[in-house]
Amino acid sequence: MVFALYFANRGFFPESLIASARVEVEEAVKKAGHSYIEMDPDATRFGAVETVDEGRKYAAFLEAHRGEYDGVIMSLPNFGDENGAIPAVRDAGVPIFLQAYPDEFGKMDFANRRDAFCGKFSIEDMFYQYKIPYTIFPPHVVHPSSDAFQKNLRDFAAVCRIVKRMKRYTIGGIGARTTLFKTVRFDELALQRYGVTYESYDLSELFSRIRSMPETRSAVKDKVEHLKQYCNFCKVPDEKMQVLAKMSVAIDDMIEQYHFDSVSIRCWNEMHQEFGIAPCVLLSELNDRGIVASCEMDVANTITMEILAQASQKPAACLDWNNNYGDDENKCILFHCGSTAQGLMEDKGVVGVHKMFAKGNGPDYGWGVNEGRIAAMPMTYASARTENGLIYTYVDEGRMTGEPIEKEYFGCAGVAEISDLQKKIIYMGRNGFRHHTTISAGHYADAIEEAMKTYLGYEVKRL
Repeated sequence: MVFALYFANRGFFPESLIASARVEVEEAVKKAGHSYIEMDPDATRFGAVETVDEGRKYAAFLEAHRGEYDGVIMSLPNFGDENGAIPAVRDAGVPIFLQAYPDEFGKMDFANRRDAFCGKFSIEDMFYQYKIPYTIFPPHVVHPSSDAFQKNLRDFAAVCRIVKRMKRYTIGGIGARTTLFKTVRFDELALQRYGVTYESYDLSELFSRIRSMPETRSAVKDKVEHLKQYCNFCKVPDEKMQVLAKMSVAIDDMIEQYHFDSVSIRCWNEMHQEFGIAPCVLLSELNDRGIVASCEMDVANTITMEILAQASQKPAACLDWNNNYGDDENKCILFHCGSTAQGLMEDKGVVGVHKMFAKGNGPDYGWGVNEGRIAAMPMTYASARTENGLIYTYVDEGRMTGEPIEKEYFGCAGVAEISDLQKKIIYMGRNGFRHHTTISAGHYADAIEEAMKTYLGYEVKRL
């Protein structure tokens, strides 16, 4: 990410601290793996912003570099002046992170005292009055050289990625809502209100592309080899391998032609009936490739998958709250048929038939389920629904434990441990959240809550 750096000043306090703050913040940003732009220090007194005129100079700097930065880091080496801050960043158009320096024992005399602890409140008050969205993370004051500030930067970068992605975002729906699942219904106009466009295409288009695609097409041959490297297809008949490869190419073609950012697919029953395949492993591969893909037409949870993936920079998965795990009330089994990305699994999955749909239809029915187990890891989970023109979400953290699930258990699954799970499940059930949730690796709930609530305007519940 690229951050525009801003340094505040207030004349009552020591301006001598600004030069060292510039170096310290620059070094912290580089250490976190990001880059920065900043206004020429000679453009204002002391290389900082205090007055309205200096704020306007900073606003002109941002305008001149529009599109080159993903967020603004506003640093308060001393108290900082709110009068310059408002004109400086009110039209920034990106997330703004407010950082204030701590005072130190032994440096509380008038020549060294910062008072940024107090000044941060003044900036926040003005942002509140002017309705300028901004980001703060604990602790209230933090030194740029600290580990706490590195975590702040990690989370702020996640906020910036989420906001940048979700402000203009297109989900391609391939197929109608899975008929038997009214639980995945959603409001298209509610999504559009938040900048999320939903484009719907019939399964017949996908099927037509598959049927008309020659096996000699180089993309099909390349896809067969790619998929075989991706996971274990040793059980899959050649005929079904060809169909899976064609379907993968056809989905790629639709993504490119229609400019989808993500896809949600009607994955049963027609694919099983028409071709004898299940697209699970193809969705798994898309997610590992960085293209969020959900099954069962769960469009609302495609949004939280994307948000999780942007936060963690790792694949996300859509899973069922599926089984209890013995008598441990804080553990459960999260499962889906096989659409989970390999990047979240212990080992390469083994592709087989969809046992649920092969039942009553014979053993050669529904090839494409990627079976395996979800790896042990810290994880963040979230879900979304629409109601009355609004997007409602929840977000929380837990861990995948890696504990065993009997080998006969079908699909891709893992054991999740979540504190106070029973209370949280009651909340989900009573507030209209579906039996699906979405997960990704790492703990990013603070950043996700901040992005969804402050900048995207979602209704957010932190569980």
